[in-house]
Amino acid sequence: MEKQEPNLSSSLEVLRGVGPSLAKALERLGLYRVEDLLFLLPIRYEDRTKLYRLGALQKGMRCLISGEVLLAKTVYRGRRILLVRLGDGTGQIELRFFYFSRQQEAQFKLNHIVTCYGDVRSGAAGLEMVHPEYRILAPGEKPSVSNALTPIYPLTEGIQQGRLRNLVRQALNIMQSKPPDDFLRQESMSDLSSPSLTDALNLLHNPTAEVDLKSMEEGRHPCQVRLAFEELLAHYMSLRHLRNLASKENSIALKGDSSLQRKFLAALPYKLTDAQNRVISEISTDLKEPHPMMRLVQGDVGSGKTVVAAAACTQAISSGVQVAVMAPTELLAEQHWREFNSWFAQYEIALTWVSGSQKQSERRRSLEEIQSGHAQIIIGTHALFQDAVAFSNLGLIVIDEQHRFGVHQRVALRNKGTIGLHPHQLVMTATPIPRTLAMAAYADLDTSVIDELPPGRQPISTIALPEKRRPEVISRVRESSAKGQQAYWVCPLIDESDTLDYQAAEASHKMLSETLDDLEVGLVHGRMRITERDKTMQAFKDGEIDVLVATTVIEVGVDVPKATLMIIENAERMGLSQLHQLRGRVGRGNEQSHCVMLYKGPLGTLAKSRLSVLRETNDGFVIAQRDLELRGPGELLGTRQTGLPAYRIANLLRDANLMPAVQAAATKIQAEYPDAERGIASRWLGDAHNYGKV
Repeated sequence: MEKQEPNLSSSLEVLRGVGPSLAKALERLGLYRVEDLLFLLPIRYEDRTKLYRLGALQKGMRCLISGEVLLAKTVYRGRRILLVRLGDGTGQIELRFFYFSRQQEAQFKLNHIVTCYGDVRSGAAGLEMVHPEYRILAPGEKPSVSNALTPIYPLTEGIQQGRLRNLVRQALNIMQSKPPDDFLRQESMSDLSSPSLTDALNLLHNPTAEVDLKSMEEGRHPCQVRLAFEELLAHYMSLRHLRNLASKENSIALKGDSSLQRKFLAALPYKLTDAQNRVISEISTDLKEPHPMMRLVQGDVGSGKTVVAAAACTQAISSGVQVAVMAPTELLAEQHWREFNSWFAQYEIALTWVSGSQKQSERRRSLEEIQSGHAQIIIGTHALFQDAVAFSNLGLIVIDEQHRFGVHQRVALRNKGTIGLHPHQLVMTATPIPRTLAMAAYADLDTSVIDELPPGRQPISTIALPEKRRPEVISRVRESSAKGQQAYWVCPLIDESDTLDYQAAEASHKMLSETLDDLEVGLVHGRMRITERDKTMQAFKDGEIDVLVATTVIEVGVDVPKATLMIIENAERMGLSQLHQLRGRVGRGNEQSHCVMLYKGPLGTLAKSRLSVLRETNDGFVIAQRDLELRGPGELLGTRQTGLPAYRIANLLRDANLMPAVQAAATKIQAEYPDAERGIASRWLGDAHNYGKV
């Protein structure tokens, strides 16, 4: 069948050399249309614009060379190795191949000229290249160089660099006659200092030797910034579109009697901070609207987010609807279960528990109470939103530790309400998100910040010590225990590991029990039965246990005011946000608390930076910003759990400074250029009919 005249929206099979098999392989790279090839940018570039003399080579260079074959032989040194020695009159180099065919072996004939590209390293006989790219020149042929940097694209099984470069060239040729729409060059949107879309794409696929390679490697070249801006814009507008859709949907306006909330707050044994009261007011205003609230509450560890959520629950219950409270782990869900029971027992509010580890009989009873409407507050893990759970009249969903969930989950939860009505959503995180990152990741949510800790809280004194000083730390535990104080001793693993030199919780528990034989040493970890773990945690809270050895399951857990000492083993292996979360387990009372981070040296640069930040500040937002700088947004937001969108070109850390301009452009485009909005969404997020549905 004769192929149609190709354009950028054509399927890839219109290109020369693309059949059904290759098209299938290209799909694994997210390539479906010709235009997709234009936005598959190189992951790096190789400079083959210069030919280096062999005598000028140095270890660590990656370059193009040429030389005459002086020697070619196969040797046996535990395995077959093909050695080829090249010379050019200024020096010599050895090529080393571990995987080769007889045909390749026969190609390297004496006196033939070979050009190679690869990494120069030190070998047994001097400088060498291992498995370089090479080409054997025909007699009389002169070595040639490229007139542009060579792009290196991401690959998948069944596709080689040469073939992908050829397909990109075909796409670029089509672009010359039928260029893509340059949506950012709309009237009054044009920034004449920014490259046009076609200029940016041409340069990024074929950069000349004069291009600033350093700025390209750092992703800061104006052409890269131009595309990153548009990609960030697509994702941001998608989330804002999602937010706009939610604002047009219907929900139950929760305008119930406020007396229950007043009683609840008045009965608390402490006074709320101004920040907590402000956020409760913001939530209350949202809940009274007939459209679903979509609000994110950020607050540092210990700032009192849970009681704010409980206040929102009282407004929902007094309005006659059910509330679902979801946490990412059973341990955190159990913590909420205990807190909510203690808070609401006196008000005869019916609470129900749902988790994946429930016995069948308990689960059946919980499901019946939820479906009948008897259960007013339902607490559990993500098991709450399985198909088997049918709510009678769900009006509010509270999600804790939002960074463990993503946009897909937020959207799915909207469908758990009564037919035609969507529940309000309140999502919380104790991982403070820097503003520019929050703009990109949570643009579908309104944001409240609890930026104040309860009165009386003192900053936690933090030090880092090498593990050889463990005996001093154990003495410190004994001293604090003599004053009636308690300690956490946190280890990353449960059992000893042959591959990771961690201090395991089991081993530390044994060591501390023997060393501190006059103290009660407890142990909790994720493999214990829930009832056993609950019993141990409760004993620690009641003061019956002096030292609690634990894995990071206590990153979130019970508040123990007398726990004033946190010791963290192998702190150099943990991220900043996790260390900050663990440190936040102490300092819950009025006594001065301390955190000791034990590390195994020598420390790398990243580990040194992390521990230094923890010593310098207790401010979760400062720590989050440093974590973002040190490890990137994926670590801070928990990419594996969140389903955070995979950006093709943009980098949330590197390009965070673009977000204010992205926000301004999105507002203008969505108001004045709806066609541009659809076009940008289609280009970066797939077909326009999926836009906003995530």
